[in-house]
Amino acid sequence: MHIEEYADRDMLYMGLASRLASELEGALRQRDEVLFVVPGGTTPGPVFDTLSEIEMEWNRVKVLLSDERWVDESSDRSNTRLVRDHLLRARAAEAGYLPLYAPAERPEEVLDDLAAPIEERLPISVLLLGMGADMHTASLFPGAEGLEAALAPDAPVLVPVRAGSADEARISLTARVLNDALAKHIVITGDAKRAALERARSLGDPLVAPVAAVLDGATVHWAP
Repeated sequence: MHIEEYADRDMLYMGLASRLASELEGALRQRDEVLFVVPGGTTPGPVFDTLSEIEMEWNRVKVLLSDERWVDESSDRSNTRLVRDHLLRARAAEAGYLPLYAPAERPEEVLDDLAAPIEERLPISVLLLGMGADMHTASLFPGAEGLEAALAPDAPVLVPVRAGSADEARISLTARVLNDALAKHIVITGDAKRAALERARSLGDPLVAPVAAVLDGATVHWAP
């Protein structure tokens, strides 16, 4: 794991967007189509805003969330909605999108259908993840139902996850798939998350600190 420190959040947003664009362009020189995996949450929104304005062959990029709540895109809790509002716009509107939700009561009913178009495009070319103060990443939460399956060396592409008191199920890429990414980045801000990152690295146990499962080889981007 390598940590890139920025003087402030605006510098982080600009610097990270530039780094991701450069790596996507490099991947496009190697492959006809590249897979770009991004997180939900509020932190990456400004990164997406900047990245969406950068000129590249977006029509050869497929965008995929690292995880999603099992809610329709119209919901305020949908990560897809955030990605469409902040990333799949401007120049990046030409990118394709691979959904992690389909109309079904439970994710298990459509898991194979959602995984198939992802599996044929692996490995991930460029991966961006977030991390919570509880040391979760994607939808891999400490103590969640489905966490052990997501951490298994022979895990499938996707797993359903049910975490604590959450109102809805979630669906997440597994640690195996995330770790196979050719370029791996994690973005965090604030002292609390920096402390959580250091604790996760110290613990080294993905069952307690799930982000520890993806730290090897990752570049962490942090600003106060």
